[in-house]
Amino acid sequence: MLSFVAQRLIKAIIVLLAIVVLNFFLIRAAPGDPATVMAGEAGATDELFVVQLREKFGLDRPMHEQLFFYVKGIVTFDLGFSFRQQMPVSKLILDRLPATLLLTGTAFMISLGMGVLLGGMAARRAGRWTDTLITTFSMVFYATPLFWVSLMGILLFSVTLDWLPSFGYETVGAGYTGLRHVADVAAHLVLPATALGLFFMATYTRMTRASMLEVSRLDLVKTARAKGLGDHVIQRRHVLRNALLPVVTLAGLQAGTLVGGAVLTETVFAWPGIGRLMYDALIQRDYNLLLGVFVVSSAMVLAFNLITDLIYRLVDPRIEMST
Repeated sequence: MLSFVAQRLIKAIIVLLAIVVLNFFLIRAAPGDPATVMAGEAGATDELFVVQLREKFGLDRPMHEQLFFYVKGIVTFDLGFSFRQQMPVSKLILDRLPATLLLTGTAFMISLGMGVLLGGMAARRAGRWTDTLITTFSMVFYATPLFWVSLMGILLFSVTLDWLPSFGYETVGAGYTGLRHVADVAAHLVLPATALGLFFMATYTRMTRASMLEVSRLDLVKTARAKGLGDHVIQRRHVLRNALLPVVTLAGLQAGTLVGGAVLTETVFAWPGIGRLMYDALIQRDYNLLLGVFVVSSAMVLAFNLITDLIYRLVDPRIEMST
């Protein structure tokens, strides 16, 4: 186990460094100059001022030197300095990361829990009206744009019914503490987490249904029925457990992509996470901040993949740890 984890960590570090280099050149190839943007917002049109800004932030150096110093900083866990915010990138990300983890973690549990539950119900009632209803319900949310679901949720539950807050992380100026603060944050979390979770729920529903129907045709299920086991026991111990492996695989791959989906969700609901921070950095041409968010997001995806491999042993102990 330790050897497997060590080898996967080494591979993950190599992949992460490759992603850092690729993102560095892709961002530099994008149109726009952060020095020009900052000079324009400062109301300065003097070319000398733009040159001074480039020298101050090292943008006048050759590309290979900028890459060397940036990769050197990544290796020493230094994500650089934000041009726009005048703060270390690591501090900006750490301030926003808990909000994103709360949102994506809740959305992940909603999508996986509802997906497995609805997929199991559809598989047990395959061909009936319940199966058709669940399949249609899940595909509607999969085909509907995420921003539209978010806006409709705000209009219905915030504007019309006034049940839930429509934006933000907490009530501004309320000063809640203890359980009241937890309840306030939870109320603000319901709409964005549900909107994000419903989009991914459809995939887990379809995967669980297809996998359970495939497993139900195997000899082990026929043997269990021949032994006289009840249908509930067969579905839970034999069918669902063996059908969960591809669902776990898909969940591990999509867990990291939730951060990408959170960009749109956090923007619509004004959720103060790294998704919205990444969007603001892109608009402001803040190279270091944008690269820092990409590094953290990539590291989260690689970490989720490693955790998924470890969970395989819990779902199916027959799987051997190998490279």
